[in-house]
Amino acid sequence: MIHRQTAAQQVANGLASRILSGAFAAGAPLRESAIAAELGVARNTVREAVRILELSGLVRHEVNRGAVVISPTPERVEALYAARERLETAAAARPASPDHIAKLRSAYQRLEQAASTHEPAQIVEVDLEFHSAIVGMLDSSRLDIFYTELMVELRFYLMVLSVEDREFERPQDLLVEHKDILDAIESGDSGKAVEAVRSHIVRNAARVAQIVAARGDGSGDSGAAAR
Repeated sequence: MIHRQTAAQQVANGLASRILSGAFAAGAPLRESAIAAELGVARNTVREAVRILELSGLVRHEVNRGAVVISPTPERVEALYAARERLETAAAARPASPDHIAKLRSAYQRLEQAASTHEPAQIVEVDLEFHSAIVGMLDSSRLDIFYTELMVELRFYLMVLSVEDREFERPQDLLVEHKDILDAIESGDSGKAVEAVRSHIVRNAARVAQIVAARGDGSGDSGAAAR
């Protein structure tokens, strides 16, 4: 027998694939009752699945509309990545303590393990943990909270990038970039560390903006579940 959480995760995974493929139009509401009827599952299961998608950044909750698919734009990408770049480069410019280095090494090791699964969601999650560890070098709980808020939307864009470019099938490039960042920070050369972080973020931002622009207004067959 499948436990409800497992069923909810399965539904969430299926909905995520449809969102990333453009089957659900950006801004379209996700109707729990319609999805439940379409998939033949309990509405509570769909509700749990939608909550999972909210945590992943694929949908957001709007007053009087419920959960809706987010509407990415190149401008939104630029603003998000600009904030990310400022935080992470500021952190990389600071001397890293042994504790900071240990956390970065641990995050990188988990990234290697996640890469071996070739599962986009796992890779993205640990990727974010690695970059959270970089921001942690600022030793500011308020900035940690702010970055956590950025991660909600950032998670969506990293998933788009992973799926669109099939990064999860060839994660070696991702590992090399993150190892370069780790090595630069560990070396104590702040200039090198800042440049490694900045170049990684700038490349990501440019590619994500390109993908988002190509998708235009996110039009697609929203299907019964989105109506």
